[in-house]
Amino acid sequence: MVAKNRKQTGKSPATQADRDKSPLVSPPGKSNIRRPGREGKAFTGSHPNGLSGIRHKLGLTPSAVVKLGITLLLAALTGYLHWYHLSQLFENDRHFSHLSNLEKEMAFRTEMGLYYSYYKTIIEAPSFLDGLHMVMNDRLTEYPLVINTLKRFNLYPEVVLASWYRMYTGVMGYFGIPTKMCWSINRGEGLTPVDSCEGMGDPAYFYVACVFLLNGVMMSLFFIYGAYLSGSRLGGIVTTMCFFFNHGESTRVMWTPPLRESFAYPFLVLQMLLLTYILRTRNPSRTAMVALGISNLCFMLPWQFAQFVLLTQVASLFASYILGYLGAAKMQSILVTHMITLGVCFILMFGNSMLLTSFYASSLVSIWAIVALRDRFAQVFRPGIVIWVMQVMAWVGSTVLLKFMLSTVLGASDDAHISGLIKSKFTSYKDFHTLMYTCAAEFDFMELETPLRYLKTLLLPINMLVVALIAVRTIQDVVRFLRDGGKASGRSDDTVCEPVTLQLVYHSLQLVAFAVLAILIMRLKLFLTPHMCIMASLICSKQLFGWIGERFKHQIVVFAVMAVMAVQGVANLQAQWAIIGEFSNLPQEELLDWIQDNTRTDSVFAGAMPTMASVKLSTGRPIVNHPHYEDTGLRSRTKLVYSMYSRMSGETVKRNLMKLGVDFFVLEDSWCTRRTRPGCSMPEIWDVEDPQNVGKIPLCTHMSRNSRPHFTTVFSNDIYKVLKVPKVTKDLR
Repeated sequence: MVAKNRKQTGKSPATQADRDKSPLVSPPGKSNIRRPGREGKAFTGSHPNGLSGIRHKLGLTPSAVVKLGITLLLAALTGYLHWYHLSQLFENDRHFSHLSNLEKEMAFRTEMGLYYSYYKTIIEAPSFLDGLHMVMNDRLTEYPLVINTLKRFNLYPEVVLASWYRMYTGVMGYFGIPTKMCWSINRGEGLTPVDSCEGMGDPAYFYVACVFLLNGVMMSLFFIYGAYLSGSRLGGIVTTMCFFFNHGESTRVMWTPPLRESFAYPFLVLQMLLLTYILRTRNPSRTAMVALGISNLCFMLPWQFAQFVLLTQVASLFASYILGYLGAAKMQSILVTHMITLGVCFILMFGNSMLLTSFYASSLVSIWAIVALRDRFAQVFRPGIVIWVMQVMAWVGSTVLLKFMLSTVLGASDDAHISGLIKSKFTSYKDFHTLMYTCAAEFDFMELETPLRYLKTLLLPINMLVVALIAVRTIQDVVRFLRDGGKASGRSDDTVCEPVTLQLVYHSLQLVAFAVLAILIMRLKLFLTPHMCIMASLICSKQLFGWIGERFKHQIVVFAVMAVMAVQGVANLQAQWAIIGEFSNLPQEELLDWIQDNTRTDSVFAGAMPTMASVKLSTGRPIVNHPHYEDTGLRSRTKLVYSMYSRMSGETVKRNLMKLGVDFFVLEDSWCTRRTRPGCSMPEIWDVEDPQNVGKIPLCTHMSRNSRPHFTTVFSNDIYKVLKVPKVTKDLR
């Protein structure tokens, strides 16, 4: 237990529940047609600038306004509940409110600490522009290189949050309003007391609160999404219940707030909601397409992995087009929107080559060309299966060819590890970088326990039923199409099939794509599970389940299903609520304090990637490697650093560190001995790259016993040992 003594009083500003309202759901109402003889009194008694004026512009009847208001109210409620749920889980797990500034920073491990360090840089700079210049000319992250971290690390969330924080504290300071409370925390066990602050004026508190508020808004969008897709507010309730009941499989934002997905995924939900609206609308407006592009951009900017998700989206849309559910004109409009978004993102990312050399970019061009040449395909191939197969082959072949041509021309190889990772899933291929991924559980194949957990909450059975019904209808359409000789009689090019059917086909294909990703890489179940929750809303759809009977009987069945889901779902929530912990990492705290007090500010450090992120964040010392593994140069640097955990000679490793200009190496015994499964300890990973030394004792084992003659131990505790690279080695570099 810790004692909490008040140190500084002040009024902490109340955290507001999210009140964002989405204008996307506007149920159709009756048109305002004037009756004969009442032309002169059409607007009598209603002011055009009031609520009635808004209602008139939206074309809503009073009953439609009430229904829309109830929908938005329920959406806001679910958003508030999710925000509160995330905040409580995070606080229960870390006891974040009682941590010192250093402990809060240490709680952001691995790449989380790296991202947070740039937020810290901007808010501590003399001005916002100074901070922005520092992160765009960073000299600490990959010493001795100077890099533009906005180009490399998708840091726009930190830039935005830092600007908000500076504005917030500036305004509050101007009016003399306290923004935080600070306390003296007695940690016991002979440890010195630390200061801890709560309130939006605390940088870490502000950062985490904004992340959780954003994900509260995401849950509001989820409710609207489920309600819109199913055509029933009950569908929105089913979606949110499924999300809460499968919360541990749906998100990890409550444990890892600074990760890129925490900022990006809410915008994917918005983007897919807008896409659903566009697919359902016969002639979507330019405003809808612009909104789709903006949400697309907000999804891509914060996360380097967004391109792979969007690749599955355009592939699902292309499949819908091939089957005749999506018209050519609408398909091309969506593709052009994606292309424009990609171009804007490329500019805002200062020419990040991974965007243009991605399979996503090549796929957009390939599909656009295939759709544009649809008449040529129709002339060469007979309508039906043959033309479908040829279009798919043309898409795959041209996408792969264009991707590798662009990579060659632009000299880009940053995403080469992705190809190796995919290759390792289907063959026995493995190398150092591939094993660094696949030895981590989250990058391995999906574990069997995951579908079993889906089964217990009925999420999997419901999705299988929904997809089966959609598949049956799709197969019937395809058979009918082939029986008619490939003729869609009476249908225009842009409305080959009914729009509602189109959205169901697309969502089913998207679910299959997400399922494939999740099976190959377990971490990606964070896309699959939420989409399964969206698909579960379709049990409320009259189009799919109208055969159950009248509305009341249908609702009784839905409530019965939710009651069964709640048995395991509530147990899952109780298990989450039972997680009570308190963050403490005294060995790392000792390490960081020692570095701060005993090394020069320009001393260069190397070591395990997660630890280096903490060293940069909390001490401001230059580092040569870090956890953002998506750069070919960084992967090469990390491989040299990790030679300390190989079976090479000490002299070889010393020369590797000399090449990088390292002054101190942080050695961790756990990285030498930890073995997640056979073949996955660091020495075993190195055996793949360094077969000539197989069987020798790892160098890290020698170093943990005695670092001489190659290095000098200058700090040591139970976990960490700091090895000083000899001066003569540094002078030779």
